[in-house]
Amino acid sequence: MNREIAKLLREIADLLQKQKANPFRVNAYRRAANTVELLEESIRDIVERKGMSGLTALHGIGAGIARSIYEYVAMGRMSRLEALRGEHDPLSLFQQIPGIGPVLAGEICDHLHLNTLEALELAAHNGRLEKLPGMGKGRVESVKAWLASVLGKRRRLTVTPTPIEEPTVSTLLEIDHSYRKQAEADKLPKIAPKRFNPSGEAWLPILHTTRGEWHFTALYSNTQRAHELGRCRDWVVIYFYDEHHHEGQCTVVTETRGDLLGLRVVRGREYECRDYYSQRLEKTLPDKASWRSL
Repeated sequence: MNREIAKLLREIADLLQKQKANPFRVNAYRRAANTVELLEESIRDIVERKGMSGLTALHGIGAGIARSIYEYVAMGRMSRLEALRGEHDPLSLFQQIPGIGPVLAGEICDHLHLNTLEALELAAHNGRLEKLPGMGKGRVESVKAWLASVLGKRRRLTVTPTPIEEPTVSTLLEIDHSYRKQAEADKLPKIAPKRFNPSGEAWLPILHTTRGEWHFTALYSNTQRAHELGRCRDWVVIYFYDEHHHEGQCTVVTETRGDLLGLRVVRGREYECRDYYSQRLEKTLPDKASWRSL
């Protein structure tokens, strides 16, 4: 398994380099691959005996890469690699969670715009998941426990977890604007997503960028719902993580109703977007004529 994992980590590094990601991230995956390949002990044994702490104790393996290794040992897949390949399938990923079948997995993808286990964990802790029909409090607690195990987080569930941080709405909207502007100008590398792409065309632009302590990957949504509604070129999925390896994901869309009609909003954080646009309006349009005038 060590050689197999090392090979996958090197593939991540190669894809990041090809997609013009930060060289620091590229080199981090290559160093981690070398460390894993040279281990005398099985990486599976380390995970089984010491969990995440055993992985992060290894030279050159930080929490983010350790989580990918842990996920592969636990589930036989690396979501980060799947996303970079353009073959990430969140429906099959979420259906591996006990108590979540095809219908509920589809609801999570289509209505909460979630694609990763980390994003699902964030939604479980900030209350968004519980609001979804079919996700009662008991089921959410079960999902939290399963995620804690699979993501290598040895939490005691009787203790309130530390809130998972997210980038500010203004930062996410700036990333969204930068991505769409560069994608329209054909200035970004493209990947060939596996889903809904029978010709294998490399059509999906991808952006890797950094703002302060946050690292971002942005790309258009390639979900079934986005295709059904013709919103693939409108919905932008943004993955993020910081230096402390807080990870998450959000989707930015053009609002189609209400007082935010026509504005770009971070789905699930509409109240914050409303405050953001109100503050901009006060600075640029004292008469408060219209948010859509911004």
